[in-house]
Amino acid sequence: MARTGKTTPLDDSSALLEAQIPALRRYAYALAREHETADDLVQDCLEKALSRWHLRRRDGDLRAWLFTILRNRYIDFLRGRRRRGATVQLEDAPPQPVHASQERHVEIGDVLGALDQLPEEQRSVILLVGIEDFSYEEAAKVLNVPLGTVMSRLSRARQKLRQVLEAGRPCLLWRVK
Repeated sequence: MARTGKTTPLDDSSALLEAQIPALRRYAYALAREHETADDLVQDCLEKALSRWHLRRRDGDLRAWLFTILRNRYIDFLRGRRRRGATVQLEDAPPQPVHASQERHVEIGDVLGALDQLPEEQRSVILLVGIEDFSYEEAAKVLNVPLGTVMSRLSRARQKLRQVLEAGRPCLLWRVK
């Protein structure tokens, strides 16, 4: 079958969606903290976007639409995990010794741990604005909240992060005699 020079709606959507995948993966990983879960969330988001492509507003922001879908998939994931029951958290496991040369990794772990202490609403807004470089207006669209709510959540999230990071955490290095 010879291919004509015309593009199909699937070709257009694939090209547009493909450009957004790296940002979607970053956001999904920041939310879920697990590569497999993040990949599953992105996959679900892209499947849903393709199946609902005809419902997308042509004059709307594709990036905001995709991030909204991804966030909703994440919230569904959290609800499902809550229904399945309690799981053992990593914090309950005994601390593993680390080498002093891993200071940067420990600092990153501190920031990720501080992010985990934020409520989901604050974590989402700080990830959208701080990591994905969304404007306040774009973040408001993704989160489906008023602009003022985004600004207040972001302010509270930044303040809470500062408090948690300044308070520090106990050293995870083990002393060997």
